[in-house]
Amino acid sequence: MRIDLGLITRAWAITGGVIVLSIVFVTSANVGAFAIDRVARLYGTTFSALPGYEDFVRLAISSAAMMFFPYCQYQRGHVFVDIISGKMSPRVQRALDRFSLIGMTAMALFMAYWMLLGMLETRDDHALSRVLGWPEWPFYFPGLLSLILWAVIAFFQIFENQDPSDD
Repeated sequence: MRIDLGLITRAWAITGGVIVLSIVFVTSANVGAFAIDRVARLYGTTFSALPGYEDFVRLAISSAAMMFFPYCQYQRGHVFVDIISGKMSPRVQRALDRFSLIGMTAMALFMAYWMLLGMLETRDDHALSRVLGWPEWPFYFPGLLSLILWAVIAFFQIFENQDPSDD
């Protein structure tokens, strides 16, 4: 059985997009509630905005923010400065590419390690969101999984296109 990393990264990025869209919808509803409140005040009454809106947005964006990185890595969409390397031989360019992929893999694993420690500390501290009272540590999982997936993709890309015949 071969794992299709492209399918996984697309599904993961779409999930991140759904979370971002939920933030947009909740933000729109909250802004609408403020507008209704302005009108309601003209008639001596009030209309409440969404309680815990800031908690939801903070926790949701912390989950969604990194969910796009694995797809970007899969597409090789990260910024690469090609000022000098464009004049180098294909063999040197491949070596630079592999070197940067090794660095990307190490960096993603380094960040995953520290995010895991942060998640465990947040769980041990029983940290809760201020208004909604949601535990914060589960919202680390999407970021942690994103970093691991990012590292896996970068690692496998190190070994792609090793054909020396394209020199």
